[in-house]
Amino acid sequence: MLNRKNFFIPLLFLLFLVSCNTTKYVPDGDFLVDKVIVSYDTKIIPKEEVKSYIRQMPNTKTLGLFKMQLGLYNFSGRDSTKSINRFFRRIGDAPVILDNQLTEMTENQIKMLFFNRGFMNAYVKSTIDSTKEKKATIKYTIQSNTPYKLRSYYANIEHSELLEIASDTARSVVKPEKQLFDTEILDKERDRIVNRFRDLGYFNFTKDHLHFYVDSALNNHEVDLVLEVLEDKNNSDTLLFQKYTINKVNFFSSADKTIENLSTVFKLDTIVLNDYQFIYEGEQNIRPSVLIQSTHLVPNRPFSDRAVERSFSSLNSLSAVKYVDISFKEIENCKLDVNIVVTPNKLQTFSTDVEGTYSAGYWGIGGNLNYGHRNVFKGSETFSLRGRALYEYQGFNQNAYEFGGDAGLKFPTFMLPFATKEFKRNVRATTEFTGSFSYRERPKEYTGIITGAGFNYNWSEKLQINHHVDVLNVSYVHYPYISDEYREYLSTSPYFAYNFQNHLIMRAGYSGSFSGYRAYQPLRNYSSYSYAVEVAGNTLYALNNLLQSPTDTLGSYRIFGIRYAQYLKADFNVTHHQLFDKNNRIVYHLGVGMAVPYGNNPLVPFEKRYFSGGANSVRGWTSYQLGPGKFKSKGGYIDYNTQMGDIRLDMNMEYRTKLFWKLEGALFLDAGNVWTIRDYDSQPGGVFRFSTFMDQLGIAYGAGIRADFSFVVFRVDLGFKLHDPALPRLEKWRTKITANDYAFNLAIGYPF
Repeated sequence: MLNRKNFFIPLLFLLFLVSCNTTKYVPDGDFLVDKVIVSYDTKIIPKEEVKSYIRQMPNTKTLGLFKMQLGLYNFSGRDSTKSINRFFRRIGDAPVILDNQLTEMTENQIKMLFFNRGFMNAYVKSTIDSTKEKKATIKYTIQSNTPYKLRSYYANIEHSELLEIASDTARSVVKPEKQLFDTEILDKERDRIVNRFRDLGYFNFTKDHLHFYVDSALNNHEVDLVLEVLEDKNNSDTLLFQKYTINKVNFFSSADKTIENLSTVFKLDTIVLNDYQFIYEGEQNIRPSVLIQSTHLVPNRPFSDRAVERSFSSLNSLSAVKYVDISFKEIENCKLDVNIVVTPNKLQTFSTDVEGTYSAGYWGIGGNLNYGHRNVFKGSETFSLRGRALYEYQGFNQNAYEFGGDAGLKFPTFMLPFATKEFKRNVRATTEFTGSFSYRERPKEYTGIITGAGFNYNWSEKLQINHHVDVLNVSYVHYPYISDEYREYLSTSPYFAYNFQNHLIMRAGYSGSFSGYRAYQPLRNYSSYSYAVEVAGNTLYALNNLLQSPTDTLGSYRIFGIRYAQYLKADFNVTHHQLFDKNNRIVYHLGVGMAVPYGNNPLVPFEKRYFSGGANSVRGWTSYQLGPGKFKSKGGYIDYNTQMGDIRLDMNMEYRTKLFWKLEGALFLDAGNVWTIRDYDSQPGGVFRFSTFMDQLGIAYGAGIRADFSFVVFRVDLGFKLHDPALPRLEKWRTKITANDYAFNLAIGYPF
């Protein structure tokens, strides 16, 4: 039996121990920055933004209470030649020593922040309170005073096209009489105007050629704003306002060479296609047509910054490309030659991995062999091949096996019969063909074979929006052997019998995702979304109806003698990250899903149903252990056939904090379950009803440890049951922990 006190008390004691004596390595006469307080009188500028300008922040606190990383550093001895002392210093954080120069610098930067946001008369003062324990508290007091507002704005520009862009009030980010005099907004407005103007071909015009003149002589905290063009000492007005067009596009293909080296040192081969020239050393790497399609800088078209950005993005997305460099050379008649150096990527990869498994009380071991080729047909096509094998020991002479593999071939474009070259150039997409095979052998139960094939489209947009369309996906489930004992067990429920019949799934679907994370604002709160919908069997059902095909004894159509599924399934997930600093955050997650059978079959296929519990759900239960509803399997063991549902709900809240080195800690609260759409005799209490589902939520809490190695995150969570819907009414709330009231969950990656 595991007692909660036996788990949490040692953890808290360890945190307290390593957090003691925080000033051990603070020299005499110096002070440890213990607290930083910011106080000001306006809500226009978020406090998180003000804090980002502070040059010295205290050592990070774990759980908001303990300076664990500082404690580990102080846990080291003073002899730095000993490896154990160097280890503790490496995984810990050195004390933040008060620096008056950095405090003064912070004052000036905060004052400049307020000045740039319109608070030109803001007053910033710092005070330092120190103690005998060598600790200091820095307080920044900000008096914002009356801000300056923007009264009027107009552009004083002679050039008609530039004036039209600058005077576009619908697109302008400057809104007179509605905004403060904010230099950040003015900078965004210059970016907007220059980007649109350069997209018309004005190659020599830059952001530095625009200037705002400000008149604040009214003495009433209002300003008038005028946009004008500055003279360019390096370029005449003729060149400044001259449109440039693309002349030739030259592709250089060679590893890590500059254009000068390529053209002067090496003997190169050249291919010319219209106004495109391909210069390469040795064997040609990528077909010219693929490079042309991925390049938005087109001969005889105007120069465009947007075309440059899209060319970078499209070329770098090619799997056969390591990185790209684009430069321009001005020639006569206001034309530009484009030089693009394409450095090829490593073509082939091979990797292996081994993993331990634990499922339904059985331990096992598995492994994967992975092979990839990034340029199969010299068009940056990606071929991937994976082989997988798994062994699980289930008792004497009861060994479970699984082996299989999958293959994929991805093309870096839309494979559409009527798509134009321009369409394919403008939409960065991939087309993928896939195939899979899986063989499963369960002792004294069954042997199952699953084969599948399909093709899909993937493309992305700005703002981190991704799309995935399964145009067609077909899978066939075949059971060549089922033992007599297992057949008798399956006969107890029509759902069991259906799951272990040969069946076909022919489906199509769409899924997408969006992330609000911004790399240039890493401490900003953000949300991410994922959503999916799929349908199966409609085409086959319509065809059977049209042909008036006969039905079987259950009223279902078959194709080649095989029953096929017909259903609609939809899922939605949203995750919100509330950041306190770079080492502490709370993450909220909501996930809902539903699968509805109809038409040819009243049941959802086993592989399309939901389960609850496990590392990414309600972590007080292991996978398939919770639900559906208040259902509890007989004998207290996990039964995959009964502990699944057609509706899912997951609600999670997790506090994540940096501990030390690569380790992170987490405290979490989970709630959720799965339910069936219909009331099945084999799953009593599992059907979803609005009047009862709240009382059927499984609720769990616990703690976890993560090891973040950047490329992979290893995770272990210990969850305790708080509310168990499968127990009698007086026992549902678990005030005492028994052997059945907690679960360890091992996983790779964050849960959400």
